[in-house]
Amino acid sequence: MGLVRFRREDGNAGQGGGPGGGMLTARLGEFATRIGSVSPWTNVYGVARTLLALGTLSTLAATGTDSLFLPAQGVPDYPKCDGASAIGIYCLVPGSSAGLELGRVISLAVLALVAIGWRPRLTALPHWWIAFSFQANVTAPDGGDQITAVIALLLLPLALTDRRRWHWQAPQAIAEADGRTTGMALIAWSASLVIRVQVAGLYLQSSVAKLSHTEWADGTSLFYWLRDAYFGAPGWIAPLTDAVTRTSLGVAALTWGPLVIEFAVMLGLFAKRSVRPYLLVAGLVLHAFIGLLMGLGSFALAMFGCLVLLLRPLDETFHFPDRLAGLWHDLRNGGRLTRAERTADDTDDEADRHPVAVARGISDPAKG
Repeated sequence: MGLVRFRREDGNAGQGGGPGGGMLTARLGEFATRIGSVSPWTNVYGVARTLLALGTLSTLAATGTDSLFLPAQGVPDYPKCDGASAIGIYCLVPGSSAGLELGRVISLAVLALVAIGWRPRLTALPHWWIAFSFQANVTAPDGGDQITAVIALLLLPLALTDRRRWHWQAPQAIAEADGRTTGMALIAWSASLVIRVQVAGLYLQSSVAKLSHTEWADGTSLFYWLRDAYFGAPGWIAPLTDAVTRTSLGVAALTWGPLVIEFAVMLGLFAKRSVRPYLLVAGLVLHAFIGLLMGLGSFALAMFGCLVLLLRPLDETFHFPDRLAGLWHDLRNGGRLTRAERTADDTDDEADRHPVAVARGISDPAKG
């Protein structure tokens, strides 16, 4: 590798510093420069932040504090304020019903700001704090709440280095001479990689661990889950799910299908860019059905955000925010923009919506 010279002039082994070592260092520096020249601050991670925030916000908006904070077996005191949980917002406000309601209102306000994408740099830490507080202080958080708290923490390097006013805005170009911005971009890209590994590990564990249970291994688990008193299918679709799960093929497909999709989503960590959109759609459909059939809406939103971070490259921006903004602009201006004008605007913004994947050497990200 050129890291060690075999002999010095005195006949003793010498350490690195030869031409090979310099070449390796130069190549690593060139690689880092290419990565750092591509902006990670796009609406891709912005969409993920919005989805994560909406998951927690929906639960807080639809559930009163009298249902979130209750005594339970092993949790006689509420909110839970032992250990690290003591820094949660619900432990810092007065312990009365009015105090808990105040914490809920503050949480809703913070999450609303995150969801609309305002000032990622300013809302990043409050978002993590609210997400952590919810999963740490409420009596019975679900897996989606815990996942949201972890991902909000891992998103801090991305959000804290984002200078944009809205996380929907086009990414700002990084000048070659701007070493400070390049360094921050490298930190953000590194955080993105850590998140992708974390989410992939989550799906790997979820798909493999279930097989240790007999009902998942023999393909009958969904027969029982869809009839569960709390997580079973709602009444309007229960007749259909009951009929499907009474057949051996139907219950096996509903049980093993999610395992196959989860394992495939994990492989998205290594998949080509051209494959990832299909895995993303499969994952979104899976969690949409879980949310619909089992009533786990906030969990579905949290996993939607995770899927975006795992399977949508940050430099392949979404088009729909621009289209929605264009529709809103048209409505505000009474529809005065002609189709030709909108097409011209779209053409002008093409470079912003499709940043070149310099780090991957891809001229067209969609073809990568």
